[in-house]
Amino acid sequence: MTGKQLEFDQRVNRLSKKHAKLSRGYRATMRKDGLVVMKPQRVKSALPLKVLMMCLLGLFAFKTLLLTSLGPSGYQYRVDALNEGTSVEQAGAWVMQIDPVSLMLSEQLARLLP
Repeated sequence: MTGKQLEFDQRVNRLSKKHAKLSRGYRATMRKDGLVVMKPQRVKSALPLKVLMMCLLGLFAFKTLLLTSLGPSGYQYRVDALNEGTSVEQAGAWVMQIDPVSLMLSEQLARLLP
């Protein structure tokens, strides 16, 4: 009797997991034998990778334009001034510090502009 109870409990657990997955979304597919089966949809990320990459690209473009227009010494002066402020300003200074990618892009852009 305990073997049957264990088998029943395992089946109930498996069905509970499947029900939880299906509650987040599902799609109906038809098997080769004609039986319609519900399969759970994958949970999509709240922040797609494409949006994250566009934000990162925008940040590098912004830093590059500032670095090109202010020059490295003027840019570093402003970042240092930002680093003297509150903790939020210090976090902004850390993000806006001169990095090799922005510096290289700034040098390339400075060559293109007169």
